[in-house]
Amino acid sequence: MKRMLPYVMLLSALSLAATAAYYSIFGLSKLFSSQASAVIFMASILEASKLVTASYLHRHWSSIKWLAKTYLTTAMIILMAITSLGIYGFLVSSYQQTAYKMSAVESEISVLDLKKQRYETNLGAIQAEKESLNINISELTKGLANNVISYVDGEGNRITTTSSATRKVLQGQLDSQLARREKLSDMEISIADSVSSIEMQILNTQLDNEVAAELGPLTYVSGITGASMDMVVNWFILLFIIVFDPLAVILLVSANRLLETKSNQDSVPVAEDEEDSLTEECEAKRVEAPTQESSIPVPEKPKDASFKPHSLHNVWRSAKRKK
Repeated sequence: MKRMLPYVMLLSALSLAATAAYYSIFGLSKLFSSQASAVIFMASILEASKLVTASYLHRHWSSIKWLAKTYLTTAMIILMAITSLGIYGFLVSSYQQTAYKMSAVESEISVLDLKKQRYETNLGAIQAEKESLNINISELTKGLANNVISYVDGEGNRITTTSSATRKVLQGQLDSQLARREKLSDMEISIADSVSSIEMQILNTQLDNEVAAELGPLTYVSGITGASMDMVVNWFILLFIIVFDPLAVILLVSANRLLETKSNQDSVPVAEDEEDSLTEECEAKRVEAPTQESSIPVPEKPKDASFKPHSLHNVWRSAKRKK
C-alpha cells in the first residue's frame, strides 16, 4: 500500500482536477455563451497548463530564476482563481434553474392561496348573513304566534282574534327570509366545496414538487440559521470552491514529492549492489593473483575434520622449495 500511495494520490489529484476543470469550463462557457466553443477550448488548455506549471515549479523550484518563478507562480494563482470563478458560475447557474422552478411553484401556490382566501371571505359573509336571517326568522315566527287582537264589544264582552292583514304581511316576510336562507345554504355548500378543492390542489402541488425535495436540506438550514436561501446557497458554493481546485493542485504537488522520494529510495539499493559487486571482484582478483605465475598445485581440503589448512602464502612457499 505504501508503494501505491504516490500513484493513488496522483490519480486522485488528476481526477479532482479533471472534475474541477469540467465544472469550470462549462461555467465559463455560460458566462460567455456567445462564443461557448472557443471558451471551452481555451479553458481546457489553460487547465492543463496550470497542472503542468504546478509540477514544474515543485520539481525545479531551486533552479528557476526568480523572474520566471514569480511569473509562473502568479499565473498559476490566477488560473486557480479563474477555475474557482468558473465553478462558482456553474453552481450558481444550476441553483438559479432550481430556484426558478421553486419560484414558479410558490407563485402557483400563492395564487391558489389568494383564491382560497376570497372564497373564505365570501363564505364568512354568507355565514354571517345566515345568522342574521335565522334571527329574523325567529322573530317573524314569534310575531305570527303572537298575532292576536283583543277588544271589548258593545255589550262589554272581550273578544280576542287575529289580524289577517298582519298575518299576511308576516307570512310573506317569513317566506322570503326562508327562501333567502335556503339560497345562502346552497351557496355556502358550493363555496365550501371550492375551498376544499383548492386545498387539495395546494396539497398536490406541494407533494408533486420535486424541487422542494431537492432544496429540503438547504431550506432546513435556512430555517435554523435565519438566513435567506440565497445566502445559504452562497455559503455552500464558497465551501465547494475552497476545497475544489486548490486541493487538486496540492494533491498533485504532494504526489510529485512522493514520486521523487520513491525514486531516490529505489536508486540507493542499486548503488549498494554495485559497490558489493566491485568489492567481490577485487577480492577475487587478489586471491587469483599468486596462481598466475605457474600452475602450482593447491591442496584440496581434506575430508578429515582435524585438518587445519595453511595460509595460501605458506602453500606457495612450500611448493617453491620442492621445485
